[in-house]
Amino acid sequence: MLIGLPPLLGPDLLFALRAMGHGDEIALVDGNYPAQEHARRLVRADGHSLLAVLEAVLQVLPIERDGDGGVFRASLNNDPAQTGAIHRQIDAACMARGLRVTALSGTDLYPRIRAAHTIVATSELALFANVILRKGVISATGSG
Repeated sequence: MLIGLPPLLGPDLLFALRAMGHGDEIALVDGNYPAQEHARRLVRADGHSLLAVLEAVLQVLPIERDGDGGVFRASLNNDPAQTGAIHRQIDAACMARGLRVTALSGTDLYPRIRAAHTIVATSELALFANVILRKGVISATGSG
């Protein structure tokens, strides 16, 4: 255990987050996603929901705020015009931190997940519960 870090963030996930550079992306995926097959680097978060992992990661990872932002998520039925309960929860968790969320179609989202620096496989049961976070920078003042 470490002071100030969510206990959900184990050594493998902390290593991945620290190893990422500005602009690298990490994908948090639901339990149905074929993470083992698609991951360049895989971190397992078995037994944890996507929202719990998202909340923990957002506590320590600076998120890109320039350009098209740093949070991208799946859409219900891979259609950006459709949202489910999990998408509204993802949006709320990110917007509470002042982060803009972009809903993507499946054709835009899935290649990005495969190209991500790391995929974190959760045990989330909700369908289309996948999020990509793009790492930002920490300014000279120490804020993200």
